Amino acid sequence: MGGSVFAAQDPTAPLGWQAPTQKSRTQKVYKPVLQSVLCDEYSRCSAIINGRNVSVGQSVSGYRVIKIYPDSVVVSRGGKQSRLALFADNITIKY
Repeated sequence: MGGSVFAAQDPTAPLGWQAPTQKSRTQKVYKPVLQSVLCDEYSRCSAIINGRNVSVGQSVSGYRVIKIYPDSVVVSRGGKQSRLALFADNITIKY
């Protein structure tokens, strides 16, 4: 037998033992946090998400901003949409 056959096995391991396969690490993806919505007198809105000022069409944390409302933002990722909402005490509407 060639030396490569013996090198493939650990001679000190118990019979029938196989090394455990390494699990691939999955990266945790956190849903973005809506911090504020800013709308001007013409109802053009932008949002502060994860500390970044974003508008419709931009992406943050892997999510694309689809629609911005005065009290929430719709984002999309992987074909699924989610609505990020502000708490009632954070809503300020200025005209």
